[in-house]
Amino acid sequence: LIGTDRPRLDSASKSAGTAQFTMDVYRDGMLTVVVAHPPRFGATVARVDDGAALAVKGVQMVRTVPSGVAVYADNTYAALKGRDALIVEWDDSQAETRSSAQMAAAYAEAAAQGGQTVEEDGDLSAMDGAARVLTAEYRFPYLAHAPMEPLDAVIETKNGKAELWFASQFPSFDKPTIAGALGIPPEDVSINVLMAGGSFGRRAQGSAHLAAEIGAIAKAAGRDGAFKLVWTREDDVKGGYYRPMTVHRLRAGLDADGTILAWENVVANQSILGGTPMEAMLQGGPDNTSFEGSTGLPYRFGARRIGWARMDSPVSVLWWRSVGHTHTAYAVETFLDEVLEAAGKDPVQGRLDLLPPDALRERAVIQEAARMAGWQGPRRDGKGYGVAYTKSFGTYVAEVVEVEDRGGAPRVTRVWCAVDCGIAVNPNVIRAQMEGGIGYALSAALHSQITLAPGGTVEQSNFHDYPILRIAEMPAVEVSIIRSDADPTGVGEPGVPPLAPAMANAWRALSGARQYQLPFGGAMS
Repeated sequence: LIGTDRPRLDSASKSAGTAQFTMDVYRDGMLTVVVAHPPRFGATVARVDDGAALAVKGVQMVRTVPSGVAVYADNTYAALKGRDALIVEWDDSQAETRSSAQMAAAYAEAAAQGGQTVEEDGDLSAMDGAARVLTAEYRFPYLAHAPMEPLDAVIETKNGKAELWFASQFPSFDKPTIAGALGIPPEDVSINVLMAGGSFGRRAQGSAHLAAEIGAIAKAAGRDGAFKLVWTREDDVKGGYYRPMTVHRLRAGLDADGTILAWENVVANQSILGGTPMEAMLQGGPDNTSFEGSTGLPYRFGARRIGWARMDSPVSVLWWRSVGHTHTAYAVETFLDEVLEAAGKDPVQGRLDLLPPDALRERAVIQEAARMAGWQGPRRDGKGYGVAYTKSFGTYVAEVVEVEDRGGAPRVTRVWCAVDCGIAVNPNVIRAQMEGGIGYALSAALHSQITLAPGGTVEQSNFHDYPILRIAEMPAVEVSIIRSDADPTGVGEPGVPPLAPAMANAWRALSGARQYQLPFGGAMS
């Protein structure tokens, strides 16, 4: 079976509507619970007036839990109406009250100061003797995961034991967290792991915050029973656990012939693992998930230094599909394209020339993507063409993007993707994951940003102001899988990182516009 196209075993049930997700789970006597979370990150409950909420038909009780105020009701409608009727006074003394623009300015200042060195090779003083030094600053907003099914979970407690149904990605973290919230041994907690209606990292929680919330809800009820916790889309979009806001500051020094003598990239953002049980894995060192993809590059850059400035904020952050690579690939590959352009070099050949002789897999995917696209340079026939390469999760991916100008805005029409993920166990799934990753990445590059208004409240709430890619915007995608005997590696994430930089490079080639902030045309308010 290895190496042959096989259909996914769950496709039929998902298509027929028979697949069971958490929202489909109903237990006898179950109450639906929604939680009023603080409007500012880091705020806590100061006072609650629940009189009007308890007067709503179907509302059974209201309880304060560590994450906010929980409303228990006979059905979802009653729970939501009850939550709307709550009067909650919040303590904002420890809350984030800065706007996105204020935070980005602070991040940029920290990046300019150099951060702590996380990778260094050679003497960066070579930059001082360069004939030309190029600089750029890139800004990336917070991003929500926006899965089709927001967070939810069902718990049933009985006789000192608890059984749960939800799409947990980290059940080994969730189980002891639930046990701790209920005050029972972990062996008395059982989790039925269901399929997720999308996740992209949202259900992989090092903090186990959803498990903590559903455990607290069951404990606060003061009795045995079944409870379904439901997050609305608005809860999800406003609720944090975002891809971290990030600023990159890059410099490259070139000699008179255009050879790169020195390269520096300083990254400023929050630690994803910081403040979670997983922080112990760092053993006091830097959080690699915050800057991965800026380090370990295959290119010969002469002297090289990578710095990281750890920023702090009550805004909760989490891995987002492709984690650090989602922003590092963009900063590295778009800046490299500008450096090659300044040196008068072709984007494809320039990358190949920077690779050492033993970088065979890197070279193969770049060459294959260029071959698929019929590469003749970054512009022809009124269209722009851009290339980007990234290695993430052990997998090598290069993408070439074709862009047209539609009324002064970029329109991606075709994408060619070459992937080397070792032994291709199921090529059908590999192609699907590359296609899905390209669509997800394009959605974020074109549309997505979470911004904090002055005072710290989130400005977005649902798909009307946090839009996702429409099917008419999806380009034609062609995927080529490189034959390999190497160990199989990841395919769920690696299709994402190269898309946005390849798109930006194509758009710059076509229009001359340089995109130093995502999404395209967006601005942090």
